Amino acid sequence: MNDRFLFATAPVSWGVGDYRDASWEQPYEVILDEIAGCGYTGTELGPFGYFPTDPDVLRPVLERRALKMLSSFVPVALADATAATRVIEHIGQVGSLLSAMGAPCIVLADEQSPERERVAGRVPADGSKGLSVEQWSNVANIVRAAKKVSADFGLDIVFHPHVATFVETPAEMATFFDATCASGIGLCLDTGHCYYGGGDPVEEADKYKGILRYLHIKDIDAAVLDECHRRELDFNQAVEAGVFTPIGDGCLDFPEFFARTAANGYRGWCVVEQDIKFGVSTVAPKESMGASLRYLRGVV
Repeated sequence: MNDRFLFATAPVSWGVGDYRDASWEQPYEVILDEIAGCGYTGTELGPFGYFPTDPDVLRPVLERRALKMLSSFVPVALADATAATRVIEHIGQVGSLLSAMGAPCIVLADEQSPERERVAGRVPADGSKGLSVEQWSNVANIVRAAKKVSADFGLDIVFHPHVATFVETPAEMATFFDATCASGIGLCLDTGHCYYGGGDPVEEADKYKGILRYLHIKDIDAAVLDECHRRELDFNQAVEAGVFTPIGDGCLDFPEFFARTAANGYRGWCVVEQDIKFGVSTVAPKESMGASLRYLRGVV
């Protein structure tokens, strides 16, 4: 039995969007039943307000299903000089709930922007679609603010390089951690976003092994990704086209990835995700997420 990697998932794999829409009509108790039924032992919070926000309500709901609350995804516009104020407000909103639930961390990311959504996976190497020197100088201030308020709640903070943001490519990832290394922020490596952005998840996990503190596990359909690039689809269109697949059905080398991360000393949570557009996929999430976990258990 694997005792190094702990597997969780998140409402996003059921298509629950960042803002109230038809995806929120799915009863959260049903999703939690399916998460537990698949064999996962943890969940992320998802968009604030989808799960109960009162810890005295949420705690027994999770305990009945033997699920641990892990984190909340906090996007912030790194290019915006006023973003530090907003990230403090956002973490303040979710931090008390996460702390009361015994969650370990906050997952910080740059916010998706229309400019970067249009060139997702095709970011020019010349930096013409990236942050300016002045904007990068502001990033460290934002991260310091996020780090402090997270620590006030007893939460670690990790950064998630994300497709369709200004920290997508390996070069942008390196620039981010160069700018913020003094803060002590860790890395949340997302295997699917890493590959989509032009990186090799095994190489990036190796490069950042000293600060790798959280994992998102996604797989990529290489043929769909190639077609999305050919048609110059934006990131949201690629998700709807099915660029993310059940784990093991795509092109990523998970046996090598987990072997390398284990050898480098990683021990902890792996949040298994398949970003989907609600109502589009013909495969029920409980089926695809169950298949993903069965595959992973055969790997590790």
